[in-house]
Amino acid sequence: MRLWAIIKKEFFHILRDPRSLGIIVLMPLLMVLIFGYAINLNLKNIPIAVVDNDHSADSRRLIHAFSRSGYFEVRAYPANAADFEALFRAGKIKGGLTIPRGFATSIVTQLETPVQIIVDGSDGNVGQTILQYSEAILMDFSARITPQQMQMPIEMRPRFWYNETLQSANFIVPGLVAVILMMISALLTSITIAREKETGTLEQLLAAPVHPVEIIVGKVVPYIALALLDGLIIIGAGLLIFDVPFRGSAVVLLMGTLIYLYPCLALGLLISTLSRTQQVAMMQALIITILPSVMLSGFIFPIASMPKLHQFISSVIPATYYLRIIRGVLLKGADAASLAPQALGLLVLGTVLLGLAVKQFKVKID
Repeated sequence: MRLWAIIKKEFFHILRDPRSLGIIVLMPLLMVLIFGYAINLNLKNIPIAVVDNDHSADSRRLIHAFSRSGYFEVRAYPANAADFEALFRAGKIKGGLTIPRGFATSIVTQLETPVQIIVDGSDGNVGQTILQYSEAILMDFSARITPQQMQMPIEMRPRFWYNETLQSANFIVPGLVAVILMMISALLTSITIAREKETGTLEQLLAAPVHPVEIIVGKVVPYIALALLDGLIIIGAGLLIFDVPFRGSAVVLLMGTLIYLYPCLALGLLISTLSRTQQVAMMQALIITILPSVMLSGFIFPIASMPKLHQFISSVIPATYYLRIIRGVLLKGADAASLAPQALGLLVLGTVLLGLAVKQFKVKID
């Protein structure tokens, strides 16, 4: 009964606070919409220039193959390749295509026909993408126009699993769920104890015949329900708006999300016990959750390519484990057994963080 009284008290605090309700409902939906559209790893309409030294029907077909792909947009036709530099410096193009004189004859009579691709190397990721797109277009063009004996001795047939169309939303949106849930959960619970300190009701709460563990648990339970609601909103938006596939079990994803909320909420409570005001608690929660979750969890950058120190830091970030769970369920159809190590990692992190929060709260009482 004592625990239930604390839970009801916390629910009433939330319902009477429009800021909390705004954070719970509006912020995650706005973030998934904004970032889901803004973070797009699929490059389209890359500006390029073309120097056509052949002026043949085949060279025009090749240019058309680049422009109709949707990946490139021909912005200029300079007289020679030397004019590329001025276009690159002005930022008007990101790549250049040079078709040699005698191109149409060469593709019939020669084993190899050189075509030059010039790439702006100031952005390595964009440069690599341009090369990959160009290679795919040239391979498709060669397969269509050259005789069978002129084909390369090794034929490459790439195939992508789990994200066959290479849609960035399928990769980004599950990551956004992890980051937003981490931020919202920690943000909501970070102000609980701090709010009691600010309003002067902490002394009344401490005077009640309840154990510190009951106070902590009573304050966590309402936010579990609210954070789970947030998770459903975000995942639902990803599925409906961005058409992210759902290949696994909804039960497995639900259980994984509940386990993920455990360390997220515990982290918020720990921040709350260490902060004197709600404003400080909220700022600390934002700083501690957003940057590590985005940069070191595998959301954008692969963990395997990070230095050892950063890999260790990523192992204590809850989003690292949940990313593998949600991407595994949505994109790969992973079952509970294959995701058990990730769930165990989240349980360990949650227990450590909750233990630290209870210990710090006892110190405040003493």
